[in-house]
Amino acid sequence: MNKTKTVIYLDNNATTPPHERVLEKTFEWLKLWGNPSSIHGHGRGPKNLMREARRKISEMIVASNPLEVIFTSCGSESNNLVIRGTFDYFYKTNPKKNVLICSAIEHPSVIKTMKALEPRGAEVKIIPVSRSGEIDLAVYENMLNDKVALVSVMSASNESGVIFPIKKLAKIARQKEILFHTDAVQALGKIPLGVTHWDVDFASFAGHKVYALRGCGVVYAKRGTILESLITGGGQERGRRCGTENLLAIAALAEMSVEVKSVEAKKNKMEALRDYMENRILSEISDVEIIAQTAKRLPNTSCLIVSGVSGETLLMNLDLKNFSVSTGSACSAGNPEPSAALLAMGISHAEAQSSLRLSLGWNTTKEEIDLFVDALKDVVVRLRKIAQMRELENTL
Repeated sequence: MNKTKTVIYLDNNATTPPHERVLEKTFEWLKLWGNPSSIHGHGRGPKNLMREARRKISEMIVASNPLEVIFTSCGSESNNLVIRGTFDYFYKTNPKKNVLICSAIEHPSVIKTMKALEPRGAEVKIIPVSRSGEIDLAVYENMLNDKVALVSVMSASNESGVIFPIKKLAKIARQKEILFHTDAVQALGKIPLGVTHWDVDFASFAGHKVYALRGCGVVYAKRGTILESLITGGGQERGRRCGTENLLAIAALAEMSVEVKSVEAKKNKMEALRDYMENRILSEISDVEIIAQTAKRLPNTSCLIVSGVSGETLLMNLDLKNFSVSTGSACSAGNPEPSAALLAMGISHAEAQSSLRLSLGWNTTKEEIDLFVDALKDVVVRLRKIAQMRELENTL
């Protein structure tokens, strides 16, 4: 009888497996099937669970009040709510504030959402980034004026792992009385963070990126900020996001607040493993570049350019060897074009098509890293030989 081979998962920026704490309590939460909006007995249990979950999540992101937490379905919806909700508010109250600003490497749910508002009069401006993915603060500040409604800059890149100086960026925006949003989906559970420390107006999070479940996103909205709702209906989330809440996914994210408290230790472990992996790759495989290696990065993320090999071909060959990796954002999977974020960093089309993203998890081990590097080395050598043979055939 053949033993099932273990698949080594190195794509934790795409999604994470549900934590044991979540799996152990799922059946218990499923028993609370009543509607939290109902005032009878079947609704009170779910309502109490959701109230407690809101409190835990508020503490996890270091908000000042649980009522600053708005539940959505995912990170993309959270970004949409902030961008569209802010634009709609100013569209009604001060249409001259029609400028939306974001960095060149934002998630598609930020850039595409802003551009989708252009037919309604939005003017979208893009903050350039360097090859290391960093923002020039002077250039950024010069882009801000009294026509800007919202600035959105991610806390950390889902592809390169670059961490942005959110506190500094938000302070510059605040000095000019401009609202500031950060997509913190990739940061939660990887680095210490706090929305009150950053002093941002809005922030987005997603449960499935931090070992909870798909189906729960969060918007942090500082007290006093106004968002026009995208979904009207029964008045849930104080009218800012209507629709019956996904209590199971909300409870799962709240459960992970206990684990996030020890994020510093998790960060140190992942960073040590990532550095070990990168050192092995650079010393044992020729012509490999680590994107933004010198920049401040997420502790778990490594984006490689492997010269002479297609990233997609690498991915498929590694998949056959039972390693799960990616060539970029999972939200753009299936797109034959290279990553727009990498191109925006000044990386060439050919280089971007040779990229491979590795994202470690809380439970990734040194043994798994060693097995992966050995497999990567084998695949790269083989694919480069094939490419050389084809090139030789073409010259004959």
